[in-house]
Amino acid sequence: MDWLFLFEVSLAGLGRGGLYALTGVAFVLIYKATRVINLAIGEMLMVGAYLFIGFGAGMALPLWLAVILALLGGALLGFVLERTAIRPLLGENPISVFMVTIGLSSVLVGLVEIIWTANPRSLPDLLPRDPIFIGDAFVAPKTFWSFVIAAGVIAVFLLLFRFWRGGVALRATASDQGAAYAMGINVPAVYSLAWALAGLLAAGAGILLGAISGASSSMGVFGLTVLVVVIVGGLDSVLGALLAGVLIGWVESVAGVYLGGEYEQLFTFSILLVVLLVRPWGLFGTREIERL
Repeated sequence: MDWLFLFEVSLAGLGRGGLYALTGVAFVLIYKATRVINLAIGEMLMVGAYLFIGFGAGMALPLWLAVILALLGGALLGFVLERTAIRPLLGENPISVFMVTIGLSSVLVGLVEIIWTANPRSLPDLLPRDPIFIGDAFVAPKTFWSFVIAAGVIAVFLLLFRFWRGGVALRATASDQGAAYAMGINVPAVYSLAWALAGLLAAGAGILLGAISGASSSMGVFGLTVLVVVIVGGLDSVLGALLAGVLIGWVESVAGVYLGGEYEQLFTFSILLVVLLVRPWGLFGTREIERL
């Protein structure tokens, strides 16, 4: 076996896994705070990529400013979706909220196709192109830098989640909404904060993913794999999203190179099936027991 080639493939898989992990954290953030399974997370990611195209290419703004505006646009999108589509349904049947997020995904795709058409688009050059070597192993520069940036963003988010006052409120609400209310925490505001932060993280992941493979109105399919990631890791576990994202990214990369791209999803959903059979609550998720 060519171990150097396997190492290169593994590094590429880790790069993909970093994007899965970043988007997975956005998914978990919403679920922990509001108990909403947001199937529109892939489309929120897509909107972030197209906002960057609009600001960077359409308006010819400096790339650093285009990134900031795209991230803020993603946060605003998350806030608006929570206030207009999700909040009126809080307390309703979870299936109703679940179906609304599916509807939101279709609406976002339609809006993107109306504004930018359905044709694939390339993002303005954002990431360095200089070759990257780790030892003798070559790593595609866009993959390398996307992983580094994703890891850095996740690290900053975890620090904020741990020490920032808003992060403390998020953790308190996720742990016990009733107790959070009793302590004077504005829980509805926390819901909006969770969706806004998730929109920002998703937009960042969309920019990085678009920088690697371009943008299209079908980018939301990425969210299906992210759903697998968070189910495997545990719907309410940030650590699970991180580790499962890296694991599935690596497995897909190795399977795609050695067996063919058509086998990537086979292995992804096989992992999901095994985890659901052995630990239905995920590798690091909370096991919830309900009295019937």
